[in-house]
Amino acid sequence: MINNIDLIHTKEAIELSKKCPKSNIAYSVGAILVTGDGQVFSGYSRETDLKNHAEEEVFLKALKSGLGIKDATLYSSMEPCSKRKSKEKSCSELIIKYGIAKLVFAASEPNNFVVCEGEKILKEAGVEVIKHKEFEKQALEVNKHIFHSGSKNRC
Repeated sequence: MINNIDLIHTKEAIELSKKCPKSNIAYSVGAILVTGDGQVFSGYSRETDLKNHAEEEVFLKALKSGLGIKDATLYSSMEPCSKRKSKEKSCSELIIKYGIAKLVFAASEPNNFVVCEGEKILKEAGVEVIKHKEFEKQALEVNKHIFHSGSKNRC
């Protein structure tokens, strides 16, 4: 059964991804975090730091507010990364660390930079994972500059 809230927040995450400063070495991703008590935090890649992914941005905002994020739901325009060069922990590792209960995303991360296993890792860790493939084209369209650049670097 399709959850309308999931659809709404997934679309919002895609819209947020359009705000990202463009980069040829990192995807433009938007994210929404909804805590167990209904507090909503939004962010996008490179919003406050050029090395931050969208998931990190929403985690930082929620943690700064003093709210717990265990058992929260994370909405992302793309699959959370499973490997990184620019930071010690991947977004998938952070999702597990913070106890996020559910991930909803639109597009799998293309193998342009690295083979991403975020969906698999999160499912194996017990996170409920839902992919809304009907939004995949929209989420990837935001990143068309990467697909045409031939870049093989990775963030």
